[in-house]
Amino acid sequence: MITTSMGPGYEFDRIRAIAAAIHDVIGPIGDDAAPVPMGDGQLVVSTDASVEGVHFRRPWLTAEEIGWRATASAVSDLAAAGAMPAGVTVAMVVPPEGTEHQIVDVMRGAGAVMRIAGGIILGGDLSSGPCWMLTVTVIGHARHAMTRGGAKSGDGIWVTGLLGASRAAVESWRHGIEPAAAARLAFARPQPRIAAGRWLAAHGATAMIDISDGIGGDAGHLAAASSVGVAIALDALPVHPAVLAVAPLLNQPPSVFAGLGGEDYELLVTLPRGWSGVADCEAETGTRITLIGEIVESPGLHFSLLGKDVTLPGYTHRI
Repeated sequence: MITTSMGPGYEFDRIRAIAAAIHDVIGPIGDDAAPVPMGDGQLVVSTDASVEGVHFRRPWLTAEEIGWRATASAVSDLAAAGAMPAGVTVAMVVPPEGTEHQIVDVMRGAGAVMRIAGGIILGGDLSSGPCWMLTVTVIGHARHAMTRGGAKSGDGIWVTGLLGASRAAVESWRHGIEPAAAARLAFARPQPRIAAGRWLAAHGATAMIDISDGIGGDAGHLAAASSVGVAIALDALPVHPAVLAVAPLLNQPPSVFAGLGGEDYELLVTLPRGWSGVADCEAETGTRITLIGEIVESPGLHFSLLGKDVTLPGYTHRI
């Protein structure tokens, strides 16, 4: 860790406490700007906000999990670009009841994500406000960054991992039920798919987006950016086992429940027709990948369940 000396003051005492807690993943701090270690190719930057009462509720998460979740959701955007993280900044708004211990724990969570994903904490900002809010800016690099805009008619539509566990946790809490451990973990500590994103980008992917707005929302973003249509069979979705106990609470088939869920932070990716890299992808990245549909010429979104057309709206980020 390299630091510039900081003067006295409550805010700077908090910054020093944060630096001590995550010393192994923190970059040069103390100045108003930080140098960013970069590789060859393109700079990739994204910003994501996480707001109490919109994206999480305090009784549901520890302070460390708030930091983890906010940082992972931002880093997931780099995964969708096939990029390698270089660093993040975290701007934190703390309510009056927030303590130094909680602030440090929030940054412990952010630091834990960076240990997994790669990169360092470059700095950020501390301010006071009515509730907990984190704005995380991620900076990374890619040889050729993936976008949502390259899908072509005939491409297969694939998704990594399992879907619906994050929503299963939220709906359990809403119904006064303690979520299953796996569902709670998926909500509190999502895993950005950096390795899978980089591998897929290097092995034929034509377009990619992370699933934060649900299959309905993010497939729509990809279709619009690529000027194509998408046809997805919901019964092909890889549904997380935690969904099975919660979907009946809303009278929804598990695949519809999973499709409506957001904040899974898996990757929705298009690959050329006949792509045969499943075994290699799973072996080299440790991430499951499943074919769920096809890019079609007919514009718009085409969802089906057991052969019947269904409507699948995007996910609303308000809990």
